Amino acid sequence: MPTLEVDLAEAAEELVAKSEESEEEEEEEERQQWSHPFEFLLSCIAMSVGLGNVWRFPTTAFENGGGAFLVPYFIVLIFIGKPVYFLELALGQFSSADNVGVWDMVPASKGIGYGQMIATCSVMSYYGSIMALTVFYLFLSFNTVLPWSVCDATWADDNCVDAAKTNYSFNNESHSSSEQFYYNFVLHMKEDISDGIGVPDWRLALCLLFFWTLLFLTLAWGVKSSGKVAYFTALFPYVVMFTLLVRGASLPGAVDGMLYFITPHWQRLFDPHVWFAAVTQAFFSLNVGFGSLTSLASYNSFSQNIYRDAWIISLTDTLTSLLAGVTIFAILGNLAHDLDTDIKDVVRGGGGLAFVSYPDALAKFTWAPQLFAVLFFLMLLTLGVGSMSGMVCCISAIISSHMPATKSVCVTLGICVSGFFLGLVYVTPGGQWILALVDYFGGGFIAYVLVLQEVVTVAYIYGFDKFVKNIKFMLNKDLGLYWRFCWTFFVPAVLLVIFLYSMIYPELPTISGKPLPDLAYGFGWALTSLAFGIVLAGFLHALYQAPGDTLFEQLRNVFRPKENWGPKRRSDRSQWNKLMETTSR
Repeated sequence: MPTLEVDLAEAAEELVAKSEESEEEEEEEERQQWSHPFEFLLSCIAMSVGLGNVWRFPTTAFENGGGAFLVPYFIVLIFIGKPVYFLELALGQFSSADNVGVWDMVPASKGIGYGQMIATCSVMSYYGSIMALTVFYLFLSFNTVLPWSVCDATWADDNCVDAAKTNYSFNNESHSSSEQFYYNFVLHMKEDISDGIGVPDWRLALCLLFFWTLLFLTLAWGVKSSGKVAYFTALFPYVVMFTLLVRGASLPGAVDGMLYFITPHWQRLFDPHVWFAAVTQAFFSLNVGFGSLTSLASYNSFSQNIYRDAWIISLTDTLTSLLAGVTIFAILGNLAHDLDTDIKDVVRGGGGLAFVSYPDALAKFTWAPQLFAVLFFLMLLTLGVGSMSGMVCCISAIISSHMPATKSVCVTLGICVSGFFLGLVYVTPGGQWILALVDYFGGGFIAYVLVLQEVVTVAYIYGFDKFVKNIKFMLNKDLGLYWRFCWTFFVPAVLLVIFLYSMIYPELPTISGKPLPDLAYGFGWALTSLAFGIVLAGFLHALYQAPGDTLFEQLRNVFRPKENWGPKRRSDRSQWNKLMETTSR
């Protein structure tokens, strides 16, 4: 009998072990993965290479002196952008967790993930409105005559000159028809929002609805469907961009514009505001600091070569920004030549730069301008779908982790419906003012501070050496002095210095040099405070849940990894635990 009881006990333990193993395998199967590693690479390219390159980069470069912006931007990309990009990919792939769950490595910092959610929602809220403008222009491109290529009395004034003409009379107050069309007909833009922002434009509201419906259909079935779409969204834009570059470079004055873009102004290197703009642009362009990279990488296989992918994606992103910059400044050079003015004065800055310069070049195509207009705005639309896919997946992953019983299609639908209603604010006559506000505080400032906290947490609290061992175990790749220099010194030091300077001498967003109402700035600081308040609340909640009989023990444990931190697969976790035990001796 004793022998039988022992055998039964052993059998029961074996059955329990198999049951636990099968449960873990089922859990692994429930989490989707990319059909092919190439889909992950293309999805990251489609997300990182998007409006941040074609729309925001030329605008930021224009507002910060063209070539004066390039030197800080390249330094930031090499020593801040790429290291943080790889760090976020490594965190997601190693743990197979979203940007909230990944902070089981240091529970005290789990609020970073929720703060990133606020930043992502902020960008998503206005990103859709830019896509609404794109859809609007796309539909108008099917007209027999491109409507922005000629002045129309219904929206143009006496200073309007046709964008389609190569010879015309002008004066110092002249404006291209593409510029007046955008501000007067498309936006009906208000020069002041002290009396309110107005009501949504019904045309743009319908275009906004079209975009969010398209995005929902793209993402409804998770990464399996969005991965297939990435084949198109990542590759098609380059065909159109090169076509526009060739046409733009052939226009009179284009060389002057391109020289303005690439000529550095060394004195601007000592302007911290230019560095702040370079950092926020790099984060926006690469999608660093928003949690999307961590979420996308969490769907990878454990040994996916993200070291190689990070190099490919960051290089592609940089070259695309340069391509877009050269193209737009070639067009600005032509506009300055035609209007006999300086490049810095040729058009208003702000988010409308791309919707003035690109259409102006399209209007000058002598053969089938409608065809190239359709291709260009279709390109912008595909870029928007690619970039927004990563953002929605990030939010969806967080919600699904807290509501696992809810179907992913329902979560995606809820996000898209919410995004549509939030986007209505930006299709009002005062919407561009709100866009500039949210872009600065929500899309830039929040992500900036969270990246600083993220790097400090990984490098100093979790430990640089431990993190490098994780990467070595996952990729069989040794990281050298460059990574130690960036993660432990350059990134936190530079970000901290620029942050402190920006707080002491803030340069708040404006529209054409006009400040926003104090109430608007108050809303911006409230948005920032919400994100940072969530970070603090996350710490307090983690402290409350931390094991320990005393507050000191809880404080000590809240800065230590949880027991469930590590690789998700049972075999990988077992090997990793053995490695950690060996190295800790």
